[in-house]
Amino acid sequence: MTDTTRNHGAAGPSTPQAPDGRPQVWLSLPPQDIDGLPDDFAYLFWDGDEDFPGDPAEAVFYVVPYASGFTVGPRPLPRMRNLRVVQTLSAGVDHILPHLGQLPPGTSVCNARGVHEASTAELALTLTLSALRGIPRFVRGQDNEKWYSGFYPALADRRVLIVGYGSIGAAVEERLIPFECAVDRVARSARQSPRGPVHAMADLPGLLPAADVVVLTTPLTEQTRGLVNAAFLAALKDGALLVNVARGPVVDTKALLAETESGRLTAALDVTDPEPLPAGHPLWHAPGVLISPHVGGSTSAFLPRAKRLVAAQLRRFAAGEPLENTVAVS
Repeated sequence: MTDTTRNHGAAGPSTPQAPDGRPQVWLSLPPQDIDGLPDDFAYLFWDGDEDFPGDPAEAVFYVVPYASGFTVGPRPLPRMRNLRVVQTLSAGVDHILPHLGQLPPGTSVCNARGVHEASTAELALTLTLSALRGIPRFVRGQDNEKWYSGFYPALADRRVLIVGYGSIGAAVEERLIPFECAVDRVARSARQSPRGPVHAMADLPGLLPAADVVVLTTPLTEQTRGLVNAAFLAALKDGALLVNVARGPVVDTKALLAETESGRLTAALDVTDPEPLPAGHPLWHAPGVLISPHVGGSTSAFLPRAKRLVAAQLRRFAAGEPLENTVAVS
């Protein structure tokens, strides 16, 4: 086995090893269900149970349990003294970054880019169409045997603003194109994309007044926390729709409630702040608000893509090759 650097390599001579001599990898997916895992490692399965499968200090590579929240997934990190890679199965790493200072120097944190784009984009489009075309009202009408005919907004000829134009934002746009709507794109910095120009975040205030639909796909960072505040919402035209498939704290819930309860704006939310949304919270019954329970990535498409990502990353790690999707290094 090659002795390589901490950032990208597998085990060196001083790496803790399993009884059979192989470095330990903690997986949150059953190893027997993942094709293509290299034989270089001993695999321990842990999906967030109270008991650890072994000594965390022995792990060199840790695949964080998916959708385990801000406490379960990071729990073994302070004891993982020989860790070299943290691999999340989520697009966001906001549950890991607060613990970056506890990781051994040079530990790579990698996200699951490529796993959630299709599913999240599907849900973004579903929420958009459902909110515009009155699907929640029709479902309630069916429950109560009421026929709600009439004219409803269409997505066609609307202007959609995607805020956070990364891989998920691009996937959302690809699914919007057949619906004959115009798309504007905003990311942290300006650039050109295959579909057209991407505006810098500094351009956002000038783009908001023209948007009929705003789709949030931005990661949660200190810069995006509370991005959608009272001023952001006030800049939107009457009747605009806000769709959030990013993270709940990107939106100021109090400010959103003020706009939706007045009837000026509508919203379709896969994520909320707080989350899970507690019983009795006013968002549940705010007019014009459609809520799904943070299921953007939780589809049948998740497991095949997650397994391929984990196996590919571990093959790179074993070979001492650069990892993909590295978003931070301790």
